[in-house]
Amino acid sequence: MPNMNPKKNPMPSQDPAVRRRNFDEVALGYTEAMAIDEAERCLNCKNMPCVSGCPVGIAIPSFIQKVKTGEFEEAYRIISESSSLPAVCGRVCPQETQCESKCVRGIKGEPVGIGRLERYVADRHNAGTQELPARVPSNGHRVAVIGSGPSGLTCAGDLARKGYEVTVFEALHTAGGVLVYGIPEFRLPKAIVSREIDALRAMGVDIEVNTVVGKTVSIEELMREQGFEAVFVGSGAGLPRFMNIPGENLKGVYSANEFLTRVNLMKAYLPDSATPVQHARRVAVVGGGNVAMDAARCAMRLGAEEVTVVYRRSLEELPARREEVEHAMEEGIQFRLLTNPTEILGDEAGFVRGMTCLRMELGEPDASGRRSPVEIPGSEFLLECDCVIMSIGTSPNPLIKSTTEGLEVNRRGGIVVEESTGKTSLDGVYAGGDAVTGAATVILAMGAGKTAAQAIDQYLTR
Repeated sequence: MPNMNPKKNPMPSQDPAVRRRNFDEVALGYTEAMAIDEAERCLNCKNMPCVSGCPVGIAIPSFIQKVKTGEFEEAYRIISESSSLPAVCGRVCPQETQCESKCVRGIKGEPVGIGRLERYVADRHNAGTQELPARVPSNGHRVAVIGSGPSGLTCAGDLARKGYEVTVFEALHTAGGVLVYGIPEFRLPKAIVSREIDALRAMGVDIEVNTVVGKTVSIEELMREQGFEAVFVGSGAGLPRFMNIPGENLKGVYSANEFLTRVNLMKAYLPDSATPVQHARRVAVVGGGNVAMDAARCAMRLGAEEVTVVYRRSLEELPARREEVEHAMEEGIQFRLLTNPTEILGDEAGFVRGMTCLRMELGEPDASGRRSPVEIPGSEFLLECDCVIMSIGTSPNPLIKSTTEGLEVNRRGGIVVEESTGKTSLDGVYAGGDAVTGAATVILAMGAGKTAAQAIDQYLTR
């Protein structure tokens, strides 16, 4: 008989009072007994609605049935048939809006904790073996992948399994893309990302770091001079946006990209860091997405006395994952909702001393049903702070489009592709992930990489 408890097994985690000052992983993971008990909540539906919500098509009921019977390695094998990064997805994938949103158990209670089970299976596998995947014999075809984020790594992994000789070109000195520079250690330990990348290398994927495609080499040169028969562009969306309000050039104003890169990739929280970051007393983070939550929680861990998230809509419209918002609140981060900055103020030395804001209210719904914020006249007030982190979104870096003749992009700078294949306007060139959509989720980027890998295989073996 299935476990009919309407609630998930809760995720063990660090005490908020302790974790707010360290970079250790917050969620501690299920025990074996908890994993089996949670798996027992799955009804093993015949039509498998949860699978339709997974961008990479994991056979979710099948792997959960293996967890029920304690066949954890078989569960891992099933997940790995569809996902190149199971330990990563089990931590950062927004399951609540994807696979778990389709779960039948969610109708009269909480859905099955699919993400928590995926994490348990992947962690158990990684803890129990140092064995890496075997290399598949070459099929003689060569493919270049630009960017080593989730879309690029997924595309590379799927192609390597088919015998393609894949080279990944990464602009930074470390592979992993947003997984290493964007997502904090306390949500995604970098040792886990490193392990997943080591598995790809064992499969034969060559990763060349410190290579800025568009500067050191062009897509045309990769294909014409270096012999790559197809190229996948997974260069992400690393160009930060700003509000264009007065004071954004003051000392102590960061984009979330810069702030998180310094903290996560360059380890700015360590006392001997070569690229330190300001340890501010009062930090204001402008924005309401997952990146804003990451920036706010990092600032708290760097020793800030007060961290405030400033967002122009209400809590119901906050786009960040509910779990991340709850964790931030537990850690003492304040939320100024229905609030919009108008100017960042500086002192005589050019350092941030505060930010003027207006209170907002939600107006009438637009055609999509979303209510736009409207300023309340005369509601201006001063928010005291000595650091401001702008987290209002990112755009695809314009470097590749500006150096690749004939590559079609949209008005937001995203590469235009065929949705079903990822094919661009150039023959043999495919793209996916944030370089196409703008900033989105890890799992959607992975799905795009998987789609493109299938299309590249068909293109080169037709």
